[in-house]
Amino acid sequence: MAERSFVEEVKKLRLSGGDVFRGEGILAVTKALLESGVSYVAGYQGAPISHLMDVLADAQDILSEHGIRFENSASEATAAATLAASVNYPLRGAVTFKATVGTNVASDALANLASGGVTGGALIIVGEDYGEGSSIMQERSHAFAMKSQIWLLDPRPNLPSIVEAVKQGFELSEASHTPVMLQLRIRACHVHGHFVAGDNKRAKFTLQDALENPQRDVGRIVLPPASFVHEQEKVRERWPAAVKFIEERGLNEFFSEGADDIGIIVQGGSYNTMVRALERLDLADVYGNSKIPLYVMNVAYPVIESEVLRFCEGKRAVLIVEEGQPNFVEQNLATILRQAGSTTVLHGKDILPVAGEYTAAELLKGARAFGERYGRLQPLPAPVRKVIPLTELATPEPALPLGDSVHARPPGFCTGCPERPIFSAMKLVERELGAHHVSADIGCHLFSILPPFNIGNTTMGYGLGGAGAAALNAPAGKRAISVMGDGGFWHNGLTSGVANAVFNRSDNLTIVVDNNYTSATGGQDILSSSANNATRSTGHAIERAVRGVGVKWVRTLRRTYDIAAMRDALKDALTTKEKGPKVLIAQSECMLNRQRREKPLVRKAIADGKRMVREKFGVDSDTCTGDHSCIRLSGCPSLSIKPNPDPLRTDPVATVMDSCVGCGVCGEVSHAAVLCPSFYKAQIVSNPSRWDLVRESFRAKVIGWLQKGEAKRRAAYAF
Repeated sequence: MAERSFVEEVKKLRLSGGDVFRGEGILAVTKALLESGVSYVAGYQGAPISHLMDVLADAQDILSEHGIRFENSASEATAAATLAASVNYPLRGAVTFKATVGTNVASDALANLASGGVTGGALIIVGEDYGEGSSIMQERSHAFAMKSQIWLLDPRPNLPSIVEAVKQGFELSEASHTPVMLQLRIRACHVHGHFVAGDNKRAKFTLQDALENPQRDVGRIVLPPASFVHEQEKVRERWPAAVKFIEERGLNEFFSEGADDIGIIVQGGSYNTMVRALERLDLADVYGNSKIPLYVMNVAYPVIESEVLRFCEGKRAVLIVEEGQPNFVEQNLATILRQAGSTTVLHGKDILPVAGEYTAAELLKGARAFGERYGRLQPLPAPVRKVIPLTELATPEPALPLGDSVHARPPGFCTGCPERPIFSAMKLVERELGAHHVSADIGCHLFSILPPFNIGNTTMGYGLGGAGAAALNAPAGKRAISVMGDGGFWHNGLTSGVANAVFNRSDNLTIVVDNNYTSATGGQDILSSSANNATRSTGHAIERAVRGVGVKWVRTLRRTYDIAAMRDALKDALTTKEKGPKVLIAQSECMLNRQRREKPLVRKAIADGKRMVREKFGVDSDTCTGDHSCIRLSGCPSLSIKPNPDPLRTDPVATVMDSCVGCGVCGEVSHAAVLCPSFYKAQIVSNPSRWDLVRESFRAKVIGWLQKGEAKRRAAYAF
């Protein structure tokens, strides 16, 4: 179950030529693929293009009508290798995944594809997950495009530009026999707008045609001596063909070209933010009409030398807006200008931040500094300082560091997350056996490295939790622990982690968190999903796969919320005398997706007058000792504190807020850790039956009678 359904939106993909398409960037990309006559699409989910995979999954009936094969790839490498279909055949294909981690995983296949070249158009749509909203290391796709000679498109973030980039990307690929990378930032993926749709096209040369008429060209296979020839082809044939195509089609854009003797060169993805900064400085209007000449590089690589020289001719200075490090474009422009003997001054990282995301605030400061230096803006007036006699000055209180007054709020598990009890159990085991080295992995379980658990020493990549502990397979009094999710397990963890541990006779423990789908990327189905997927094969147990590669010690816990059982299983795995790799599979459905599925059904049932029962936990304030161990061992967002109702006790007591989903972890933690018995479970009944009302009335009377008796006894001791 994906986190968002596009069942209704995908109907727009049937729009024909002349109709106006309105929607989200992700949907526009899919429509552009259909209008480009693609034969196949593959990919691996990951922000910010997870929803593109969801759209494709929901649009499979439309794709099949046009003979398009859609592959949910096992990894980014699998997706990239799918483009091999375009090497020998005039088949247009596209793949999509998250950059740069996805590009790193796919690097082998992409490098081979770029070396041999393609016949049909090959488009790689990467989600450029860069900046403060990113969840990965801060790198760019640009370096890989340069290294393998893959042309890189970076269109302006509006729907017409994105759609045009997809279509032109295929044609550029075919004209230069080179794969093309199209990068879309988070904002571009989810920007809303409209464009005039074209007709969807069915490929003239189909997948069936390719199968029935196999083609083979040894010169396209990356083996010596062909591989040496490929390098020469890239420079002598493919690059000039790409430059010619880009120039003739006008893929890069010039705005207000002769308006001034200074100018700004900006990559397409940063165009909107740059124009907004100029508008704030009264150097552009709200419609994007700029008083400063702009050269927009919708093609980030290769840099078109003739266009750069044309734009810089007669200009005193130019500012290059290039987000991130290293400054590849700036260095390239500097070389072009100096070799041409241009006197135009080039600015870039000397005015703008050297690294980091170019937010509106940063570009505003940079544009202001550039404008002031070359006389297009008046310097800001110095602040007026009021002179106050010393006798009137009060002694200021020393300012405290922000961290002393504002608590850090690290990301953490959702309310009711089935992964939280796993790490609560690990903390309990740690009390008995001491700390262990824990190799973490990509996914929600990575939040365990932060408070309150503070578990996890390293993380090296998706599905590499087991491999990250491989070197620590040595005789010692403790075993290393590695963690990976079910998504990472099927991505590459089965081979790089589990099978590798079997082959090398590891004695460590691997915990596989199995929550029914790739929860961290939005709830997409995988091999071990329990859902009945009409177009994919699911229900393949992780335990069978683990045993299939030779693991003997395997345990499956089908309810992670049973913390006592989880604690005992962990302790057994870490202390058993049995040698060899140990795998503990911890199963429970992702609570976030479960709530997405169940809440609408519950609301509808209540609206229909049906009796519905919801469980919720609470804390008895009279029993709670104020120890708060339940919070330290759980960290649930629904657990908080409130003032103690007892006037003789000052410590605040624990409380459960309304966001509680009734998973029971807080109570389980208290029981497993032998803490206080203050937790209780209550039932909230909607549309109660007559029997519910009678029973509740009886309970209220009994409790009221007991409360009156207690009040009398207290009054007797009052003085």
